[in-house]
Amino acid sequence: MGSIASKSTEGPNDDVIEQIVCKEDDIPNNGMQEFEIGNNGNKILVVKQNNEFFAVGSKCSHFGAPLVKGALGDGIVRCPWHGACFNLKTGDIEDFPGLDSIPSFKVSVANGNVKVSAKKYAIEHPKVVKPLTKRNPENKHTFIVIGSGPAGTECVEKLRQEGYDGRLVWVTKDSYLPYDRTKLSKSLSSEATSILLRSHQFYESGDIELLNRVGVESIDTCAKIAYLSNNEQIKFDSMFIASGMTPRSTPEVSKYDNVFTLRTIEDAHKIFQSLSSDCHFVVIGTSFIGMEVAASNFSKVKSVHVIGRSDVPFKESLGREIGERVRELFESKGVIFHMNTSVINYIGYNNRLSEIELSGGLKLKADVCIIATGSKTNVEFLAGSNIEINSSNGAIEVDEYLETNVKGIFAGGDVANAPIYPTDAKSSLGHWQLATYHGKLAALQMIGKKTPIKSVPFFWTALFGTSIRFSGYNRGYTDVLINGDLENFRAVIYYCKGNEIVAVATIGKDPIAAKFAELLRSGRTLNKEQAIDDKWLTEEEDTVVCTRL
Repeated sequence: MGSIASKSTEGPNDDVIEQIVCKEDDIPNNGMQEFEIGNNGNKILVVKQNNEFFAVGSKCSHFGAPLVKGALGDGIVRCPWHGACFNLKTGDIEDFPGLDSIPSFKVSVANGNVKVSAKKYAIEHPKVVKPLTKRNPENKHTFIVIGSGPAGTECVEKLRQEGYDGRLVWVTKDSYLPYDRTKLSKSLSSEATSILLRSHQFYESGDIELLNRVGVESIDTCAKIAYLSNNEQIKFDSMFIASGMTPRSTPEVSKYDNVFTLRTIEDAHKIFQSLSSDCHFVVIGTSFIGMEVAASNFSKVKSVHVIGRSDVPFKESLGREIGERVRELFESKGVIFHMNTSVINYIGYNNRLSEIELSGGLKLKADVCIIATGSKTNVEFLAGSNIEINSSNGAIEVDEYLETNVKGIFAGGDVANAPIYPTDAKSSLGHWQLATYHGKLAALQMIGKKTPIKSVPFFWTALFGTSIRFSGYNRGYTDVLINGDLENFRAVIYYCKGNEIVAVATIGKDPIAAKFAELLRSGRTLNKEQAIDDKWLTEEEDTVVCTRL
């Protein structure tokens, strides 16, 4: 529906557009609709909830997805692509990925008309970067954040956005400013400037002391002193550990210049520069990094061989059904799989790998090899610190507030063994979305705003142009229910634990993964009967539970 009437008025800082966008009855309760505003084709999203109207930017701040195609929850709208959530009143980002909020606009209703008042600048700039508090020299408190992945990045930003004005030291072994690591496996040639999340000037505006190429050597948890690799000793009041993971490798390949793991920009560039049209490319590992690298570089090399211990790729994370179909997709492109096998020998000369021998005796030519067989937690510096480490996965034990067994020290991201909402389980999950949320939550805890975990795991991948989205937690699932056409990549896969649906994966079925994540976040459950033929989706508009608006 187009606009009904509009006028432009001059505000103190910017031109303001006042426009009647629709009639009061044009949008049903718990409904949303896009409207053009102004004369330049810009759009806003208008939402009706609890018979109250809200207006926010129409696009997700992460990749620009149309929010009108997303999921509506209690006081939030959720992106259909990657699950980011935005507050309907303020536009603030509440769950992730992404760092930026979206604009919110004033709405009034009179004589049955819904009128929006919006500054032109806000309409034309769909991302809102919230300002950072400066350091107050009178505040003698010191917070330390370790790691510049999504958890650490969000934590330092949230601390300053929430008004923390003490000293803030950010320690990272990385050479670069924080960047979107998820893009590396999809494009090895990514330049740092194209995937940076923030600029130097941004962090300087908040007096954040960013120490690149610096690690933490040890922590005295009694005296609360961090000992750094640059020989600094910093006494702290609170700490957030988001030191992440390091890819697993094997000692016998360390001498070979053409065997790689992928974690950093430097890793990606070394791999990319090693590829050529006559290259035999071998990928060891069939989870996300290995499969994404195989898919995104297939056209650049002579052959791609993928080696896996299980019988199908993604078996542990997405299950056999999706794994089999993904394997068929890859094989249709010419990728060769060697499954139910392992590497028993690496053969090479003069620091160059030339062949890989498999457990069945087959030898593969290998001009370039990537090992993508999992990661180990970066917790060595915690030896002797009294911080509890889980003996099974090597991650730091934390409670529902991300606090370790040492008061005032928090941990998050994939280095933390954290509760998985809304289950009773704990795990270390390497999801970008969840790690970012951990960073936000840790910042709130550090400044005394105690907030329990309430974020549903959400992840995604893209393989040969096919996107897979996943929400929930499916460890220990008993069976699956498939709706749609998996053969043609238009399907919903429901993971069941008994009669309960605990997770969903979708292919070509947006925004179902986002809707399921919102259902779980709201405290509701889904059973098999409701999932048959996706019946629950027709009930969703009437079952949004609104309590906080």
